[in-house]
Amino acid sequence: MAQNEVFQYSLVSALMDGVATHGTPISRVLDHGDHGLGTFKSMNGEMIVLDGVCYQMKSDGTVEHIHTPSEVITPFATVTRFNPHVSTRATISNKKDLPALLSKLFPQGKNHFLAIRMDGTFKRIKVRTAGGQCFPREGMVAVAGRQTTNMFEAVKGTIIGFRCPTYVMGLNVAGDHLHFIDEERQKGGHILEFETEGEVEVGVSLMSKFHLEVPTEDEEFNEASLVHDKDGIEKVEG
Repeated sequence: MAQNEVFQYSLVSALMDGVATHGTPISRVLDHGDHGLGTFKSMNGEMIVLDGVCYQMKSDGTVEHIHTPSEVITPFATVTRFNPHVSTRATISNKKDLPALLSKLFPQGKNHFLAIRMDGTFKRIKVRTAGGQCFPREGMVAVAGRQTTNMFEAVKGTIIGFRCPTYVMGLNVAGDHLHFIDEERQKGGHILEFETEGEVEVGVSLMSKFHLEVPTEDEEFNEASLVHDKDGIEKVEG
């Protein structure tokens, strides 16, 4: 796949319905991109794809490098071959300040996809990690209700993510969806809050091509209601 095109496997609405027993090998996802995020079988942990390497950030605080991606599946992932159109440095005092920065960098980008990467030192960063389903088809709201949260301070690392336009809510997560991993690749998770320690490196690309693959021969997916649940998605994604 060409640079700066979005590839997505399955739907966020499917995760909301608990469709997470089956999936596609992570190696297939990595064939389409070197930058991204997602989850793992049974929603067990948070995925980050950084420089073509996939890591699983678990609720017990550990991070596992996925050395054999052909043997591990994902029920949902979004990736791209990242090549930033804009590279700059910025100080960000709150996650809520990020949309203004992105809009400044891409004033015509409201209805496009943006891929985001930030490298540097973060004064504080609050993350959550999901511990996984207790039984098949357990929905994401219930899984997120048992999530583990951690606050890291004065930590060096990388934020990876996407800003998706409003019209894809349910297909993906509208707005900014970000994951973090530290420089030592030993801790991280789905970002709830963050603040930079001074300026960090920021790279952003604008994307206009979106490739979607949905599961086949998957009974859970075939039976899912896939109802648009904006409030539920916003609740679990923070």
